[in-house]
Amino acid sequence: MYPTGSYRCWSNEVFNLRMARLIHQKEPVNSLKNHSHVIFCSHSQSDEAHFWLNGYVNKQNCRNWSEANPQVYVETPLHPEKLTVWCALWAGGIIGPYFFKNDEGHNFTVNGDRYRAMITNFFIPELNNHDVQELWFQQDGATCHTARATIDLLKDTFGDRIISRFGPVNWPPRSCDLTPLDYFLWGYVKSLVYADKPQKLNHLEDNIGRVIADIRPQMLEKVIENWTSRLHYIRASRGSPMPGILFKM
Repeated sequence: MYPTGSYRCWSNEVFNLRMARLIHQKEPVNSLKNHSHVIFCSHSQSDEAHFWLNGYVNKQNCRNWSEANPQVYVETPLHPEKLTVWCALWAGGIIGPYFFKNDEGHNFTVNGDRYRAMITNFFIPELNNHDVQELWFQQDGATCHTARATIDLLKDTFGDRIISRFGPVNWPPRSCDLTPLDYFLWGYVKSLVYADKPQKLNHLEDNIGRVIADIRPQMLEKVIENWTSRLHYIRASRGSPMPGILFKM
């Protein structure tokens, strides 16, 4: 099989039984204080949250499987200007955006030290401003996420409530269709931030911050309801492909 277009990995192991306990059983996500809940975290180490100034969209997470190689080639600029953005999403709101920059304000990519510095100096202080308990933390399998030092740092706050490669609860790789940041947030934000054709990175950064700040709690509730529908289907079907209706928000 050849991958093209929306990437999904379906396997009988895609739904961990321990994750099943995180699903809001038959209830809308209206009051976080009465539910277990998950905070989804992602950044652009694996390209899912690069924002190119020229509007280029990396379709790393947009693939379909075909029995024939389509022989399609896509040309892209070699070194386009871009922002590296991190966000965390949960039913109660969005933490971020966080822009990875050095002391001089220049953008850089992410490694383990920079990721852990963001968690310590930005994410945890922001999280402490929210009245949440029994919070679960989910992240993808980027190397800087799953380094031992990173997992140990996360355990200081979340204990065993971590869903991650090399974490207490494993997360299936290449599961973009189970991660709200991939199937909702980044695409939604990118559909709006280029409307006024920003010519400078600071203009694009302002647009990103504004669009994310304008996302209402009611929309996030629908996103999490959609997520639970996906998990229910994956568990019941033992990892078979999801019908298109689950991709309509």
